[in-house]
Amino acid sequence: MEVVAQTKFTGISAQKTRLVVNEVRGRQAEEALAVLSYMPQSASKVVAKTIKSALANAVENFGYDSKDMYITKIYADDAPIRKWRRFGARGRFKPWLRRSSHVTVVLEERVETSSAVAGKASSD
Repeated sequence: MEVVAQTKFTGISAQKTRLVVNEVRGRQAEEALAVLSYMPQSASKVVAKTIKSALANAVENFGYDSKDMYITKIYADDAPIRKWRRFGARGRFKPWLRRSSHVTVVLEERVETSSAVAGKASSD
């Protein structure tokens, strides 16, 4: 079962957010939060907030254990661009483009079975 959380209209461009998102893709949710807490990028706070929200949804709404949750999908899409008017020299128009993004996190439960662990130990 998938648990989804979204943060929309963040004030950070999707290109900058993707640099952070690519670091935590496929990791365990709690491990990803630990990694994000030490990243200096401002997008790491937004991504961490989204992962915490998805983790809270999994625990409260579906009763999953937070230690078993892994990030299966995480992506940052482009959001609407605000265009500000700015006039340059000799009356030329120079727009300021304020980019934003939507961050989506999908978590799934991945439980290691005891038979798989026992099978690895017996084959060694």
